[in-house]
Amino acid sequence: MMRALGLAGLLFAVAALALTAGQVHLDAAALWQGITGGDGPGALTIRILRGPRVAVGLGAGAALGLSGAIFQSLLRNPLASPDVMGFTAGSGLAILASITAGLSLPMPLVAAAGGLATAVLVAILARPPGGARGVEGTPALTLVLVGIGVGFTTASVGSFLMTRLSGPQAAEAHRWLAGSLSARDWGHGLQIALIGGLFALVLVPQVRALKLLELGPELAAGLGLRVRRARVLLAATGVGLAAAAVAVVGPVAFVALMAPPVGARLSGARGAGGRLAAAAAAGAIIVVLADLVARASLPGLQLPIGVMTGILGAPYLLWRLSREMERGEL
Repeated sequence: MMRALGLAGLLFAVAALALTAGQVHLDAAALWQGITGGDGPGALTIRILRGPRVAVGLGAGAALGLSGAIFQSLLRNPLASPDVMGFTAGSGLAILASITAGLSLPMPLVAAAGGLATAVLVAILARPPGGARGVEGTPALTLVLVGIGVGFTTASVGSFLMTRLSGPQAAEAHRWLAGSLSARDWGHGLQIALIGGLFALVLVPQVRALKLLELGPELAAGLGLRVRRARVLLAATGVGLAAAAVAVVGPVAFVALMAPPVGARLSGARGAGGRLAAAAAAGAIIVVLADLVARASLPGLQLPIGVMTGILGAPYLLWRLSREMERGEL
């Protein structure tokens, strides 16, 4: 309990730090005056300069953390996450294709369609030849490896589509694909809060199914769970959460991969519900901290947050792969 409260305190501290720190520093007194009095530089920072991007970062990070926790529990593999398996890349490709075609469609729907299409493609390609059980009989590691391949393919197609855009459009698309909180407003914050919150509510009644699936499909079925239906619903919820985040910040890499183990380690959570909540908090912390470093590390230059999450996530992925090799899983 104390560790869970510590994680919540860390989340609050990181949000406060992101509001006050940057290339122009804001002291705590000015921030407090802005919150309580609604005037001064603190109010300007909260309403316009940093408040919206912090809110968007918190929401998107939480959605990515939840999505990663769902897939890692569902497949019982620490490498399973929507970014590693190409689902976020598929969402990003769908949005990029929509922009290139000049379509004016709601970005969350486009991202969700792209993520779901990619998930179905991964399931089809990973299915063993002649496998009577379909994706049910596919090893989790096979799904992960096929997803990595599909992710690289979608990224390549996205690079091709960017060549069809004008110079400024291509530059903005490239920045968005790397993940960015720049120029986000309260409308984006409301969007991720509503859509991400909706999928989180959909997830709540599925926590029991996730807990049973962690015992193994046979035992879960023996306890009365409709395994195939539960897996499909959980996967769709995970893809929806990732798509909600991609629609506002881009396909930020490695957050969904790192957040579940980081959240579990910091909070000490053991149950499925506790680990989901911890993953959401850890994802929010990672995204907000990455954005803070990205905008404050180099004077006069704001880096995409994907650069910072990549610096953290790539070594973690290599370490995770080495652990799997030591265990004989690779």
